[in-house]
Amino acid sequence: MQFLDQAKIYVRSGDGGNGCLSFRRERNEPRGGPNGGDGGHGGAVVVECVAALNTLIDFRFRQHFKAARGRNGAGSDRTGARGADVVLRVPVGTQIFEDDGETLIADLTHPGERFVLARGGDGGFGNTHFKSSTNRAPRRVVPGRPGEEHWLRLRLKLLADAGLVGLPNAGKSTFLAAVTRARPKIADYPFTTLAPQLGVVGLDDEEFVLADIPGLIEGAHTGTGLGDRFLGHVERCAVLLHLVDGTGPDPAGAYRTVRAELDAYGHGLAGKPELVCLNKCDAMTAAQRTAAGAALEAAAGRSVHVLSAVTNAGVVEALRALWQGITQVRAARSESPGDARAPYDPLARVP
Repeated sequence: MQFLDQAKIYVRSGDGGNGCLSFRRERNEPRGGPNGGDGGHGGAVVVECVAALNTLIDFRFRQHFKAARGRNGAGSDRTGARGADVVLRVPVGTQIFEDDGETLIADLTHPGERFVLARGGDGGFGNTHFKSSTNRAPRRVVPGRPGEEHWLRLRLKLLADAGLVGLPNAGKSTFLAAVTRARPKIADYPFTTLAPQLGVVGLDDEEFVLADIPGLIEGAHTGTGLGDRFLGHVERCAVLLHLVDGTGPDPAGAYRTVRAELDAYGHGLAGKPELVCLNKCDAMTAAQRTAAGAALEAAAGRSVHVLSAVTNAGVVEALRALWQGITQVRAARSESPGDARAPYDPLARVP
């Protein structure tokens, strides 16, 4: 299935039905009185969060959604039928913005959660509604109210506990495949990952979700490479796992490049807890591992895990440190739900 994380849609709710002007006419009842019914309410456009979806591809080929109009009232005090609602099903983690792309309307993070995008118009009143002791034969009716219409933007941000970041070919997809059952594309050229991937990590009777996004390069925040559009998928992550290719010419420089892009992107990524790992140690000598680890540690200002996603060396230790960070962030968020950025760092700063 093709991955799509942004969409623009038009929604319009149904108009309300008109009230009816009618009088009772039967044999021996020359003045039966008013019996015009009210109009039915227009249908609404509702968005529903569904756990089985993970993309907005359904909105690529259909962008217009209109609910049904309410039926008009009728004689014999018959109220018009309500218009049918239109329900849009979206993945967990979908955000809904106004057409400007900045004003957030709803953030759907739980399966089954619903939100009304456009409320149906109210049905009009028939002349029965205006009957009173002093007005026995009212000829007044009210037409149904019009529905609402909006242009909206949908943006999907995957829900994951930890996010993988790094330069292209840092070994992120290999790491994801090694620790989860996900099967991302793996090759020896840059940008093999063109869309975010999710996997569930099983560790010591615990589970957490790990997200892999396409690699970042220098200038990604200005649109270079695949740009930074996929960084939104790690905004909700508790901890970032920063993989650095130890076989590269300058691991410390690679780390600083990605950190600069995270800082330029903003949205709280720069302050997220980070676990730094030197990857591909199986292709390095002991001297190279020591030199690259020391340089990376100095650049990051913290201790560094040395691992190999191919041989699984050091992987379990890194995952345990990652899980420790996730649990502490969860605890901090539960204590202060309004604080989106928990003050936790999974590894102590190097003095």
